[in-house]
Amino acid sequence: MSKFLIITCPECGNKQRIFARTSTEIKCQKCEKLLAKPTGGKAEIFGKITKVLE
Repeated sequence: MSKFLIITCPECGNKQRIFARTSTEIKCQKCEKLLAKPTGGKAEIFGKITKVLE
């Protein structure tokens, strides 16, 4: 079962919600730093996972 994550951008501190098994690259909405990229399973996360949503 996949979950949503709240990720904090290491560059600007912006928080955003992403899908844990994303199929596209996710960039920060403010500074456009790469936060997550797909790996075929769980995404590789580059920000800090602040919260896991059920």
